[in-house]
Amino acid sequence: MSGLLAGKRLLITGVITESSIAFDVAKIAQQQGATVVLTGFGRMSLVERIAKRLPEPPAVLELDVTNSEHLDSLAARVGEHVDGLDGVLHSIGFAPQSCMTGDYLETPWEDVATAMHVSAYSFASLTKACLPLLGAGSSIVGLDFDARFAWQNYNWMGAAKAALESINRYLAREMGRLHGIRVNLVSAGPLRTTAARSIPNFSEMESQWNARSPLGWDPADRTGAAKTCCVMLSDWMPVTTGTMVWADGGFSAIGDRVEPFAPTPKD
Repeated sequence: MSGLLAGKRLLITGVITESSIAFDVAKIAQQQGATVVLTGFGRMSLVERIAKRLPEPPAVLELDVTNSEHLDSLAARVGEHVDGLDGVLHSIGFAPQSCMTGDYLETPWEDVATAMHVSAYSFASLTKACLPLLGAGSSIVGLDFDARFAWQNYNWMGAAKAALESINRYLAREMGRLHGIRVNLVSAGPLRTTAARSIPNFSEMESQWNARSPLGWDPADRTGAAKTCCVMLSDWMPVTTGTMVWADGGFSAIGDRVEPFAPTPKD
């Protein structure tokens, strides 16, 4: 579907390396006709270098979502490169290692608070920061990992994702009623990103996901999740808001979580 995002102006956050889902979203969005502005945090020289590997090297802005000055100035800084926004991708998440290892009840509140702030509350604060540039029909998309279940070792990051899913519904209500803006999440299966390296036993989750998903699952292939994000950022989902779209090979649809999913042999 050529030109899915033709003429769209998108802010895409969370690019760290080429293994970032956000990088693939930015790449596909540009291929589909969008003008992209990126944000990065921390290693800005690395983000700027990675950005040059996109089809069209975009503007790169620094954004720490826990820094009120960064948020307050974001619209003005983005406005130096585009005259408005049609979509925003929230691809931001972080939790101290204590939130995903050790004794769940022993994790200090300070670490949990960091995970909640960066991984959940920032969805709302980023939306607020971008609001002056967004108009009716715009789309805000966040990346999620299905928080309906308690995943081994995901611990407080799972709780942060559950908060993100709740915030998504409230944002959809507020942004839709007041501004005509859609807000949704895309829940991808486990992908080999920089963030995934901090999750203990991630490789075990990969193998189980592939075995149980009706379509199978390749944790090295971010294209499917990225394309789903681009569809949600386009005009082709005009009456969908407040929901979570799964891009997980169908894993979320399978009730049997004990034995690996396998097709029934044919006679």
